[in-house]
Amino acid sequence: MKAIEINGEIKLFSKYPKNFKHDGIVWALLDDKQAAKIGFKDVVTPDYDFRIEELSPIKLDGDVYTYDVIEKPIKQTLVELKANKVSDLKSMASSQLSQTDWYIVRNADTGAEVPQSIKDERAAIRTKSDSIEAEINALSTKKAVVLFDINL
Repeated sequence: MKAIEINGEIKLFSKYPKNFKHDGIVWALLDDKQAAKIGFKDVVTPDYDFRIEELSPIKLDGDVYTYDVIEKPIKQTLVELKANKVSDLKSMASSQLSQTDWYIVRNADTGAEVPQSIKDERAAIRTKSDSIEAEINALSTKKAVVLFDINL
């Protein structure tokens, strides 16, 4: 990315423009030297975690344009965040269980035996889900809940 300040406003470009008017002069097919001469600078985007951080408005820092990384305010309460995360977990577990629900329905309808491997698989999903739910409920900060990745 490249940027230049024009009339107090920083303009961003994915690459140098083919034609650029600056101070009454039209520049064509800018190279790095020409671009630097009229004020173009590289844009440096810092790494950040979009779940808990955001970027400030772009600014000039030395000889590059960049952003500050700032913490996002987390509006939900800790209890609400945990409830949402647990809800997501339960949806994932339900989705995985639904793949073998037909065995259970068939058993209820006809009495056909559910294979032990299916029973074991379903039990493992529920056990892992319960364990992850306990981990979520043990978290003590909003940030920790937001950053918690469910790996069911």
